[in-house]
Amino acid sequence: MNSTAHQEAHRPNIIFIVADDLGFADLGCYGGRDAQFGKVSPVLDQLAAAGLKFTQGYSNSPVCSPTRFALMTARYQYRLRGGADEPINSKSKGSKVLGLPPEHPTLPSLLKASGYRTALIGKWHLGYPPHFSPIQSGYEEFFGPMSGGVDYFTHASNNGTHDLYTNEEEKHEDGYLTDLISHKAVDFVNRMAPGAAQGTPFFLSLHYTAPHWPWETREDHALAQEVKDNLFHLHGGNIHTYHRMIHHMDEGIGWVVDTLKKNGQLDNTLIVFTSDNGGERFSDNWPLVGGKMDLTEGGIRVPWIAHWPAVIAPGGTSTQHCMTMDWSATMVELAGAQADAKHPFDGVSLAPVLRDAKHQFERPLYWRMNHRGQRALRMGDYKYLRVDGNDYLFNIPADERERANLAKHQPEKLQSLRAAWEAWDATVPAIPEDATISLGYSVKDMPQR
Repeated sequence: MNSTAHQEAHRPNIIFIVADDLGFADLGCYGGRDAQFGKVSPVLDQLAAAGLKFTQGYSNSPVCSPTRFALMTARYQYRLRGGADEPINSKSKGSKVLGLPPEHPTLPSLLKASGYRTALIGKWHLGYPPHFSPIQSGYEEFFGPMSGGVDYFTHASNNGTHDLYTNEEEKHEDGYLTDLISHKAVDFVNRMAPGAAQGTPFFLSLHYTAPHWPWETREDHALAQEVKDNLFHLHGGNIHTYHRMIHHMDEGIGWVVDTLKKNGQLDNTLIVFTSDNGGERFSDNWPLVGGKMDLTEGGIRVPWIAHWPAVIAPGGTSTQHCMTMDWSATMVELAGAQADAKHPFDGVSLAPVLRDAKHQFERPLYWRMNHRGQRALRMGDYKYLRVDGNDYLFNIPADERERANLAKHQPEKLQSLRAAWEAWDATVPAIPEDATISLGYSVKDMPQR
């Protein structure tokens, strides 16, 4: 076998699992508490124990669709108009602007061009057909909702319209959405495994809506009528329901892992698990503060678990700084593909860290939010943060809760990081005047954190 064929034969299958609004400490392996029924996330905890866990990993944004733009393109979301909305809302249906342009290279399109079979099962949230869809952006197959949030039983979005698709066609299917997504993923792996055994790897984006509102477990079918006029479900939910929703997702991930094992594909499959942003109402972000929509750590620090028995040594923990788009760049490299020259990646490959958990490199990370005029830069131990016109400086390893503001104590450090952020900001497009901020609730609905 020549070296090229050898490399082809060992390109991994890739399953990129993204939870929705999961908090940093919601999983047992990140310090989460047990639920009343026991372990919340035994499958994910086992994947972490048998793989590599990142403790300083971030999402590209503290809200869903901007992170997904970065995931798909391996570039800062600010480079695309749709990435400026926080997030894209259901009023954008019919828009020719608010979505992932089909002509833009993507993680799935680059992998597909290099010989991978591709599918997205779960949430898209990057624009509506006919102008945008997963099928137009590199996925051969799609099953899931197009919008940001849907009811788990009726599969209707917040404006009351049915939102479940197979490819670009509406598809009515009975069932609890988390389980439907899991079962479709199992089916895809079963269908792709024979080809993978013959040297044709597959890439599966498995994007759960769990544990995003509305707060419904498998047994809560009756709630669908109660929340149909407001899926934000402001009057309901609790930590017990929330734990169960995570557990349903964890179970489904277990079905996928078992299917990989049964087909002899687990060893050479890279499974990556994360969340699109920090936690929402019922999540546990300890020891972080803030959550979804915030550039404090609780809004952007998320779990990152990588499992690949052929390459990743078990039981590893990494403090390497990284964000969503770095993982996309990693997958492109591992697939033997590369960025399109006209659309260079902002993401940096983490492949050396997967091979050696002790490997470290400097990775400055930048964020910007229209909401509350937020900005942030994580560089080394320090973080520069602006919220509501106030500038802060924190030493994150010493103060993960961002309570000890060093701005007056270390003014030179603050100034250098602020200058670095402003230099970076000049390299991406400004926030457009018509960019929207969509908040589902305010302090009128519940007190601030």
